[in-house]
Amino acid sequence: MKALITWGGWDGHEPDKVAEIFRSIIADAGGTPDVTDSLDCFDDADKLKTYDLIIPVWTMSDISRDAATNVSEAVAHGTGLAGCHGGMCDAFRGVPLWQFMTGANWVAHPGGDGVKHRVQITSDDPLVAGIGDFDVETEQYYLHVDPANKVLATTRTDVVDWYHTPNGAVDMPVAWTRTWGLGRVYYNALGHQANVVATGPAFEMIKRGVLWAADSKEAAKGRDLSPLQTAGNHW
Repeated sequence: MKALITWGGWDGHEPDKVAEIFRSIIADAGGTPDVTDSLDCFDDADKLKTYDLIIPVWTMSDISRDAATNVSEAVAHGTGLAGCHGGMCDAFRGVPLWQFMTGANWVAHPGGDGVKHRVQITSDDPLVAGIGDFDVETEQYYLHVDPANKVLATTRTDVVDWYHTPNGAVDMPVAWTRTWGLGRVYYNALGHQANVVATGPAFEMIKRGVLWAADSKEAAKGRDLSPLQTAGNHW
């Protein structure tokens, strides 16, 4: 298993420490993690396709249309994609393709950091089997979410009153899987700082999700991408 972990962006999310958590997961599973603090790695389309897994840990950053397309094509051809919190779904706000591929985009965290809320496991998927509901005290992400996501866990948005409150409480997805072409995509909204996902059920969820996404190429073997490539289609 060969994984690319790239980190940077807003320092408040401790991207270096979160990247180290991901690195340890890959290394402990016997994989080879390539770690970089540069986005230049997204410029080499051919090299991206050699990885089994890409893990972005970037918040509020910018990439070019070409760089986003390179990642999209690698995932579509079977490379897995996994990440957490703003490092993946608030990474590149100006790139709709990134939001389409990852399955959501951050829009708010009412109440800021330190909000007490419950993560509810809503699936019997092996990625969350045996993990019970648990409480966290951190940012509660409000996301604009793709309805095609396979949701694994949710949180109820009735903890903090703000301008969204008159719309009523909703079960906001916290973790999900999805497919992009032949590639597997995993996301978990927890991880405002490294300690939130370093131990306990949050860590276990992320570990399982990362290793599931890392098996993406193996799962894609023998499958044909061409039926998904409509002539002239583009984002």
